[in-house]
Amino acid sequence: MKILMVVTSHDKLGDTGEKTGFWLEELAAPYYVFRDAGAKVTIASPRGGMPPVDPKSNLPENETEATNRFKSDPAAQDDLAHSTRLHEVSVNDFDAIFFPGGHGPLWDLAVDPDALALIAAFAKADKPIGAVCHAPATLGDVMGKDGDFLVRGKLVTGFTNAEEEAVGLTDVVPFLLEDRLKERGAQFRHGDNWAPYIEVDGKLVTGQNPASSAPAAEALLKVLAAR
Repeated sequence: MKILMVVTSHDKLGDTGEKTGFWLEELAAPYYVFRDAGAKVTIASPRGGMPPVDPKSNLPENETEATNRFKSDPAAQDDLAHSTRLHEVSVNDFDAIFFPGGHGPLWDLAVDPDALALIAAFAKADKPIGAVCHAPATLGDVMGKDGDFLVRGKLVTGFTNAEEEAVGLTDVVPFLLEDRLKERGAQFRHGDNWAPYIEVDGKLVTGQNPASSAPAAEALLKVLAAR
């Protein structure tokens, strides 16, 4: 198995003067779900090189077994520090694609031409696509094989309006993920704030929040195994 993980290159939290990026748990937990299952994992980002980690995801209260393992794993650190530029990867080289979240994707991956084209290519090839937390934003403007939005009619989840309000960023983000997916015709479902929740619709796997990272990755592996 070869799995591509795509993280954000965006590090500015709107006009707040604060930093953002990808959420470490949402990379680390799936990374090890995939790697421990024997998959070869490649990390990519729009700019390549070292992607920005949301500093809040490194705070002690947000550390997990997976994040601690990732930070003490030289091979994982090397994979991250040398992420491949997104335009250099091809759907032909991977069996599945997975997008960790963090607020960064709302600004870059959601509108990045390479990301949108890559997702469309995976969908056309009938290969599994996964995204967790804010990363389902990358799905919003992707067109499916029928020329309509890829998510139209699909069961999906992601970081909810209520969770965005709870972290006080409703007026900072460029759009609310839940609203955007509903506008594109998706059937948006969710669980309680911060509780693990995933949706699987065909080859599309989405997770609601950081706690959903590992379950979403496990679900993606099941979809892969059923191909």
